[in-house]
Amino acid sequence: MTETNRIEYKLELTKELDLEKDVIAFLNYHEGGIIYVGIDKNGSIVGVADMDGDMLKIKDRLKTNISPSCMGLFDVSADEKEGKDIIKITVASGSEKPYYKRKYGMSEKGCYIRLGTAAEPMPQKMIDELFAKRTRDSIGKIKSNKQDLTFEQLKIYYEGRGISLNKQFANNLELLTEQGEYNYAAYLMADNSGTSVKVAKYNGITRVDLIENEEYGYCSLIKATKNVLEKLELENKTITKITTKERADKQLWSSIALKEAVLNAFVHNDYTNEVPPKFEIFDDRIEITSTGGLPNGLSKEEFFEGFSVPRNKELMRIYKDIGLVEQLGSGVPRILNSYGKDCFTFSSNFLRMSFPKEVNDGGQTGGQIGGQIGGQIGGAIKELTDRQKEVLQLITINTKMSRKELAEKLGINESAVQKHLKALTEERIIERVGTKKGYWKIMIT
Repeated sequence: MTETNRIEYKLELTKELDLEKDVIAFLNYHEGGIIYVGIDKNGSIVGVADMDGDMLKIKDRLKTNISPSCMGLFDVSADEKEGKDIIKITVASGSEKPYYKRKYGMSEKGCYIRLGTAAEPMPQKMIDELFAKRTRDSIGKIKSNKQDLTFEQLKIYYEGRGISLNKQFANNLELLTEQGEYNYAAYLMADNSGTSVKVAKYNGITRVDLIENEEYGYCSLIKATKNVLEKLELENKTITKITTKERADKQLWSSIALKEAVLNAFVHNDYTNEVPPKFEIFDDRIEITSTGGLPNGLSKEEFFEGFSVPRNKELMRIYKDIGLVEQLGSGVPRILNSYGKDCFTFSSNFLRMSFPKEVNDGGQTGGQIGGQIGGQIGGAIKELTDRQKEVLQLITINTKMSRKELAEKLGINESAVQKHLKALTEERIIERVGTKKGYWKIMIT
C-alpha cells in the first residue's frame, strides 16, 4: 500500500495542525482524497488505540480549524485492516475554494493544495484567483425571503436518529447567513417552505397525455424527498414469472439505483434559481432531471468515477445526519451497477437520468394483481380496490412489512390497513404466516 495523489497515510493523530493541512489540500484539490490514520508512511498497518476518542477529535478539529466551513464535505468512519482498527477520512473537493487554516487566514501559511503525494503551500496568486472565482450565490449565502420559519419536521427526523437539536441548531447546521438571518438552505428545510416538487405520470412515452401530477411540497425538503421515494416505490412494481418449478420476481427498475438517483437530484440540485428537481414516469422509463449540470471543476469522467463536489454542502450534511445519504461519492457508482453511462444526459443547465423499464415478456406485474394475481385461487377472485392493490404491492415487495409501516407509506390509519388485509386474506390472495415476527405469504400458484 503506497500513498498517491488521493491517498494520505498518518501514523497517529497529532496535536498540531498537521491533519488540517492535508484535509485543506484535498478540499482545494479538484478530486478530493482519503486520509487513513493508523498507517505509517511505508503503508504498514499500525492501528489506533482510541478509535472513538480520535474520531470525535477529528470531527471537532475540522469543524473548528478550517474556513470556510467544511461541514458536509467529509466523512469520518471506522475501518479495519489486518485485524487492526484504523480511521478513514473521506474528503470531497469543496466548492468554496480556497480553504485555509482559520488561525493563519487566506495566506500561503494557511492554504494548501495537493501536489503528487504531498500537501504543498498554495501560491498567493492562486489564492487570490480562487477567491475571486468563489461562488457567492450559494444557498448558504442567499438570505431567505421568509424569516418566520419553523423546523418541527426537521427536528422529528433528527430525533428519529437519536439526535436532539438544541437552540443553536440553525447556526450548527449552517442555516444562517453571516448576518445571522435564515439563509435559503434554512428555507428549504423549513416546515413552511414554498418549494413544490412534482411527480408527473404520462400515458405513453411522450409528454402529451398527462394522467397524474402529484405535488409534494410546501414542507421540509426532507419530507418532500421521502414522499417522492415512497411514490416511486409504489410505481416500481414487481414482475412475477411463474413456472412449474419456480417463481422469479424482478422489479421494473433497480430500487437501489432509483433511490440514489432521487437523492442525488435533491442534494445536488441548483436551487439558486428556485427550480426544484423534476420526476417523470413514462410507459417505458423514469426520468429524473435536476437543475445546474455538473458542479464547477468536475468532469464527466470524474463524475462517473464517484468523485464528489457537493453543490449544497448544507443539504449534504443534513441528509447524511438523518441517514438518507450514506457516504460521499457513493451514489453514482451504485447507479452504474444497474444502468450504463448512456442513461445520463448532461447540459450546461441540467442533468437528466433516464432509467428504462424492465421488459415484461409474459410475466405479471404488481399492477395486474387486481383480479388475476395467480389465476383461479379457490374460485373467482373479486376485483380489488385501488387501495387493496397498493397494499398488496407493498407487501409483495416486502413480505415482513407491518401494519404500522403500511399505514405510514399509504398515509392512512392502521385500522384501515387491517380492513384491507382482512379482505385480501378472505379472498385467499395473502396468508399470514406466524404472528408478530411472521410474514405475509402471497398465494400464487
